[in-house]
Amino acid sequence: MLLGLCMALLAALCFGTAMVLQALGAQKHSPADPNSGLLGTVKAMVNLPFAAGLLLDLFGFCAQLVALRSLPLYVVQAALAGALAVTAVLGAAMLRLRLGRAEWMGVAGVCVGLAVLGATAGKEGTKHPGSELHWILLASILVIAVAGAAVWRVREPARAAVMGALCGLGFGVVGISVRLLPSFHGMDLTPLFKDPATYALLAGGAVAFVFMTEGVRGGKVTTATAAMVLGETALPALLGVILLGDRTRPGLVWLAVLGFAVAVAGALALARFGEVAPPEGDAEEAPLDGRTSPTSPSVAPDSHGPVGATRARVEHQHH
Repeated sequence: MLLGLCMALLAALCFGTAMVLQALGAQKHSPADPNSGLLGTVKAMVNLPFAAGLLLDLFGFCAQLVALRSLPLYVVQAALAGALAVTAVLGAAMLRLRLGRAEWMGVAGVCVGLAVLGATAGKEGTKHPGSELHWILLASILVIAVAGAAVWRVREPARAAVMGALCGLGFGVVGISVRLLPSFHGMDLTPLFKDPATYALLAGGAVAFVFMTEGVRGGKVTTATAAMVLGETALPALLGVILLGDRTRPGLVWLAVLGFAVAVAGALALARFGEVAPPEGDAEEAPLDGRTSPTSPSVAPDSHGPVGATRARVEHQHH
């Protein structure tokens, strides 16, 4: 269990750091034309900081896999949402963003909540749902994709909220799918290729990446990220308990629920860091006290849309 906890925290550290590096690379290498569209996005991604961020995403995903195979789902998903705390602290240091009181309280909430979860978590569930669940997870990705297509042209801020929530559900499917993956021996990957959960994992990551990117392109970064955090934590945690048999240590259910709530609330307080962008040029530090946004108004969402979606680690790694 200790290894799983360390891997969950390592995954959060990798994902949170990757966000900052990718934001730094996108901001420095974005084209001057705010209407550069897809070409501008590609150019913003072809640089060393962004590439380093993608590499960290890969490491984070590997750590996430180890954690999900040895810890209850509610612990791992809460830890991944806590990556926003890492982003906030590093963003303050590397992108010259000044955190306000609310942000520091969010960071503290994430740390305290995760500490409580680590202390109260039991072993991962031992339930083995039938193969029907594997197919249901794969079918759920189709449902999520269709739902996203149906609301594609909905006006903001509703669009950002829906896209973020669908992204979170996609990540939730990824987490559950990892728990359902069959064991394999040596280099014989046949069991993985035959299991629908494998394709649910890959499709879930891809769908989540697309919806998170679209969610933040409209500029409603906080709305999209907050919805994503709720989508990837609450429902998957509940399903982990019901379907997979995840449990806490005896008599500590109430404390685990409290820790989970505090960690998620802290992540929600940091939701604006779902897409980090430094201030324009050499401008002075801007306080993030709720009156301003860390996303520079001079950088069009199209120029670094994937930055907010970098937590879509599952697709090119995952993510």
